[in-house]
Amino acid sequence: MHLLIRKLLHPLRKESRMASQPQLEMRRPHLDHIPTIPLPDGYTIRPYLRGDEAAWAAIMNECIGSNWTAERCRQSLTSKPQFEPEGLFFAACGEQPVGTACAWRNAVEERQIGYVHMVGVLRAHRGKRLGWAVTVEVLNHLKRRGFSEAHLLTDDWRLSAIRSYLGVGFEPLLTHESHPERWKKVYEQLGGDPSPHPPPPQGEGEQP
Repeated sequence: MHLLIRKLLHPLRKESRMASQPQLEMRRPHLDHIPTIPLPDGYTIRPYLRGDEAAWAAIMNECIGSNWTAERCRQSLTSKPQFEPEGLFFAACGEQPVGTACAWRNAVEERQIGYVHMVGVLRAHRGKRLGWAVTVEVLNHLKRRGFSEAHLLTDDWRLSAIRSYLGVGFEPLLTHESHPERWKKVYEQLGGDPSPHPPPPQGEGEQP
């Protein structure tokens, strides 16, 4: 009986360990040679406009968690001192926002490391490189603002997103003991060889 219980609990323990692990981190060590991603016919990229919170929440509800609302968007994003309206981008089909990515920083005074934050595309519009396109817009914004590198956080199972991040110049960054093995598995699923990079020494780009 005890053996049966252990077998039943094993996947739950594994799931619990995964939930307790930090997200994967990626780094683009410079903001040179940012690629150009052509948009499909009928799509455009635009920055945030006042009142976009509801559209942003709808995208998040399909991509990152649930229970997003316009008010929650204001509380967690657009009312924060780090938020810059010109750094939140939407991919739009006609007038309808269908994808998004946001430039972010951990502190208002941060001027070296910028983040590509909250990237998502509605299911009906995936497979068109819209995630690539909004990510590139954020990178260009960070470059204009004088940042020297870009980081992002992602999850092991977001393989399409990871493929797009690799495609625009990001590379794995090892910041946790679990990362080497997890990146190895990610690359196996993507059909490539891992080349993760340890975090730079203090004073050369790593956050304290």
